[in-house]
Amino acid sequence: MTEENTRKLKILFCSAEVAPFAKTGGLADVAGSLPKAIARLGHDIRVITPRYGRVDPVRFGLRPVLAELRVPMDDTSEPVVIYEGSLGGLVPVYFVDSHKYFLREGIYGYPDDGERFILFSRAALEFVKQIGWAPDIIHCNDWHTAIIPNWLKTIYAEDPFFQNTATVYTIHNLAYQGIFGWRILEVAGIDEYGFLYPEIPELANVVDLMARGIIFADVITTVSERYAREILTPEYGEKLDPILRDRKDRLFGILNGINTEELNPATDRHLAANFDVGSLHRRVENKLDLQRQANMPVNPDVPLLGMISRLTDQKGFDLLGQIIDPLLRLFDVQFVLLGTGDPHYHAMFRQVAEQYPDKTGIFLTFNAELAQKIYAGSDIFLMPSRFEPCGLGQMIAMRYGSVPVVRETGGLADTVKDFDPRTGEGNGFTFKQYDPWALFGAIIRAVETWKHRDIWHKLQIRGMTQDFSWDRSARKYVEVYFKALEFRAAEVLRGGQR
Repeated sequence: MTEENTRKLKILFCSAEVAPFAKTGGLADVAGSLPKAIARLGHDIRVITPRYGRVDPVRFGLRPVLAELRVPMDDTSEPVVIYEGSLGGLVPVYFVDSHKYFLREGIYGYPDDGERFILFSRAALEFVKQIGWAPDIIHCNDWHTAIIPNWLKTIYAEDPFFQNTATVYTIHNLAYQGIFGWRILEVAGIDEYGFLYPEIPELANVVDLMARGIIFADVITTVSERYAREILTPEYGEKLDPILRDRKDRLFGILNGINTEELNPATDRHLAANFDVGSLHRRVENKLDLQRQANMPVNPDVPLLGMISRLTDQKGFDLLGQIIDPLLRLFDVQFVLLGTGDPHYHAMFRQVAEQYPDKTGIFLTFNAELAQKIYAGSDIFLMPSRFEPCGLGQMIAMRYGSVPVVRETGGLADTVKDFDPRTGEGNGFTFKQYDPWALFGAIIRAVETWKHRDIWHKLQIRGMTQDFSWDRSARKYVEVYFKALEFRAAEVLRGGQR
């Protein structure tokens, strides 16, 4: 048996947000699900995150495990308390409690965010040293913990406690890079090393924490294979593509998963009728229920298009805005939208609702129960994103029997394959060019295919039976962890330098 099959790793998973404790987006879902899947593979994985004001110790059953930890910060130290909870009784979760920096209702958006996450990241390292638990892997996520790989190759480079520790850095959203001035280097204790990339004009005189994670981590990952290739280009690289290209031999794309236990049409309590692949005929009750909730004519024989999204250009609403009128005017379809976002899209969809009251259900809000009803009740699910690192909506839609129409980018391209009527292959409908009429054409192909119920039924079954579980993703992450250890060992052999 190989080492990968026999060695059990110790993994510290560092994240600024973890569901169900604190969440603003997809990072929290990953941090709340992936570690549990890795633990089920037999590895000792532990999560560390800040304790924000919204994280109630009583509600979540947290207990203090370290009454005071002095964390180096600038030219002094800050006291923190460490609490412990768990993810489903399976994964220990440590909480860094600092009244000064984290006892606030919000998670991000404060003037001292740089200092806050420097403190959190340094506390993570000092805590594992304090308890004598030396991780094989420190898994860092987004800019908030990107300083950790930088530290392990500078101020902790000679620390024997971390000599065999490798780092993995995951990019969830390349657009948010954690950009600060020189002062943050002093706070982090690495000002002697200065700025790093004078050859890149936009980064020459700033501290870009995400860039440091990319430069210093033993392995870099992002949330789909296609996106890992896309971010090597200026179009998708957010000005970091030169650095990413320099490290492309250490860059891997691993598709996120979804929580298949909670997201299960056979047990979802929000649905009018539960169903699975063996009882797909019951799904129509959810369509009729959604039509009633949207105040549209209740009719099973009209294709129903659904969309759940932030209302921004990135999600393709600039394309949809150009074709929504001819789509509703010329074709016998219905359209349901759930989401909030840019005010001009709110105004646009209010006008659409007024013009086509019998064909649209426009919900400019967010409602978790209604979201599940849209996944289970729509026939076709739209995700025409300009870019999409991973995307979860298309995976959830397929699990619930809604066939996706997506742009061929990022994780959408990795999960949705265009239906070919000649071969019968594919599980959805895609378009390549970011163009409104390319989107229009893909929607019409889907609508026309929907009329052939036997073909449509096969598309639904194909989507519902795909493996989008976190177990699949966890196995790939473990493979990457071992690659990171190989890179780390090779560095040691080259001269003991991190």
